[in-house]
Amino acid sequence: MKGMLDFCDLMCAYAKTPTETAIDGAGSCRTFVALYCELKKSLVHKNMPCSNKTMKGKVKNKK
Repeated sequence: MKGMLDFCDLMCAYAKTPTETAIDGAGSCRTFVALYCELKKSLVHKNMPCSNKTMKGKVKNKK
C-alpha cells in the first residue's frame, strides 16, 4: 500500500544476507541485524525504515 512505512527485510528484492562471516552471525542463523542492500551497495540495519523496498518478484528488468 502506498503511504505505509516499509521496513528492510529479506522479503525485499534488494536485500541479501551479508557474505562476510563475521557480521552478526550472518549465514549461521536469522538473528543477525545487518543486511546487504544491492540498491545502496552497503550494509543496512535489518528492520530499519525503507522508502525503496520492493517485494521480491516485482523488480522490472532494465533492458
